[in-house]
Amino acid sequence: MLLIERYVIAETRRPLVIMLGILIFVFATYSAQRYLAQAANGSLALNVVFNIVYYKVLIALEVLIPVAVYVSVVLGLGRLYHDAEMTALSASGMSPLRIYLAVALLALPVSLLVAAISLDARPWAYANAFDLEQQSKTDLDVNHLLPERFNINRENGRMIWARTIDHGTGKLHDAFIYDTSQRRTHVFRADQAWIADPNPDDPVIKLAKGNGYALEHLGARDESVAFNAMTMHLAPIESSSETRRKAAPTARLRQSTALPDRAELQWRETRGLSTLLLALLAVPLSRTAPRRGRFASLLPVTAVYALVFFGGDICKSLVSHGSLPALPGLWLVPSIMAISLIILLLRDIVSIRLR
Repeated sequence: MLLIERYVIAETRRPLVIMLGILIFVFATYSAQRYLAQAANGSLALNVVFNIVYYKVLIALEVLIPVAVYVSVVLGLGRLYHDAEMTALSASGMSPLRIYLAVALLALPVSLLVAAISLDARPWAYANAFDLEQQSKTDLDVNHLLPERFNINRENGRMIWARTIDHGTGKLHDAFIYDTSQRRTHVFRADQAWIADPNPDDPVIKLAKGNGYALEHLGARDESVAFNAMTMHLAPIESSSETRRKAAPTARLRQSTALPDRAELQWRETRGLSTLLLALLAVPLSRTAPRRGRFASLLPVTAVYALVFFGGDICKSLVSHGSLPALPGLWLVPSIMAISLIILLLRDIVSIRLR
């Protein structure tokens, strides 16, 4: 590798490492604060918080890495333009195409990493994070329930209240349970309650010495019962179709013909290429006059990234609803980026020939 390419890569790599570290730290801190708040109010087990934050950070890398690469190229090259180093290199006969080459050498392995994260690591992290949240939010993990407090599960509206909780035996004393579904609302009060089966797909709880009430939403067939012992199957927490789609392996999406699955597949397949094209587009966007300031092009740089990001998101929604054909589908945004990059490259080639 030539000296100029190594120099440009070094000037770009330093802000990339710093920027990516800052973005990961900020996102991890925000996620930890969010889930720790849920653990503090009793809706999430504390021992799974940091595992969930790890999976959330892994999911976010699909977005954080392209942002870091894009901004680092703008900042790194912007400093060279600000200090007139690019002017000196150009005066010495250096072709501007070598700057594109240097950025491509740095962005290519990064884009391959983003592609691997999007195709494999992201759905794996989604599936694990969802399983952890559901197992912890199933209400039947008494480790995160608080005594003399309405422990509400916001996923399904279930509420559990107990005067005392024996975490050693897992028993709730003087318990009150509110469970609702589309047709009925169940209310139970029992001297004791404990977990028979914590499986979130079919949770089972046992009650001793109490009363139960079943209230119909649309009819008048309400029921009440007094019992000495009762076994109750609670309604499982259903995952949304969007969550299942994001957690689905890429191989399964390739076999599906559903439009939302095709949109999700194209989103994953375009992430790596979009990262590379975005880094290359940052080369002409970083150009400023000497001594003008490295942030002089901040507005167009921000506008281009917003167009790329929101354009991909809008195309995904249009493909999911059938308003945009699957071909080009989400490949429309990388295609426009590639055409724009070719035009800018041709402009630089023409300027070289004129000189």
